[in-house]
Amino acid sequence: MDGLAVERMGGAGAVAVQEALRGVYAEAFAGAPYYVTEDEATAAFRRFPSQAGRAGFRAVLGRAAGGEPVGMAYGCLLEAGSAWWGGMSGDVCREDGRRSFLLMELAVRARWRGRGVARRLHEVLLDGVEVERVVLNVHPGSGAAQAAYRAWGYRKVGETRPWEGADPHDVMMLGLD
Repeated sequence: MDGLAVERMGGAGAVAVQEALRGVYAEAFAGAPYYVTEDEATAAFRRFPSQAGRAGFRAVLGRAAGGEPVGMAYGCLLEAGSAWWGGMSGDVCREDGRRSFLLMELAVRARWRGRGVARRLHEVLLDGVEVERVVLNVHPGSGAAQAAYRAWGYRKVGETRPWEGADPHDVMMLGLD
């Protein structure tokens, strides 16, 4: 997308712009299938400073030419013995603190979708990440996200409920080696 500036940052930088990240998150996930309310978005970002302190944390914020935040993504390394995998088992779930980068969130505001913003954010976020694979979970009702991840090389490796009471989500993986 022409005019898109993407800034990559570590945890402290991300905390400094967390209100911009929260704004993108709140708008992007307000609709189906997520239906995140403003209160839920605010609650999610109360945890953000601790998430930003995790090993290998990095974030990107995309801004339009006028400086408007239009998209964001962030993630971190999965720690050894991570419980992130939920009820899944087997070697795919083995973590050593260096094997997997967890793509925690990737969101683009509605009017900026379909312009390559998500792909660019994804590329910049992962540039230079030295891991075997990237993992994420995505709601199966999010057709556009599912299609984008598959187009970028992700494959479904299982299902999990990312938090108590959540709908089942697809676990997807992108091999980087």
